[in-house]
Amino acid sequence: MCSITKEAVFDAISTVIDPEVGFNLVEMGLIYDAIIDENCNVHVIMTLSTQGCPLHQMITQWVKEAVERIEDVGEVEVEVVWEPAWNISMADENVKQALGGM
Repeated sequence: MCSITKEAVFDAISTVIDPEVGFNLVEMGLIYDAIIDENCNVHVIMTLSTQGCPLHQMITQWVKEAVERIEDVGEVEVEVVWEPAWNISMADENVKQALGGM
């Protein structure tokens, strides 16, 4: 039985900052889900603010590395999806205020 929680995964990912806007990926609403199996393998489902994001590969690698730092984690897979498309309404209130609704 795996003791890693979705909350722990989201906490780990919250250390990853989007370099373009200076907020972490969780508070931006870019992390859609984290699925943890009985062997502590983690599948992260996320998106990016734009499909043409020049840092696509780097950001997904940072997410993978952040989750891999969780004690007892198994394999980590990061899947980038484009549906539903991200928009500013998915972000935390502090991000919406700081970015002025983009």
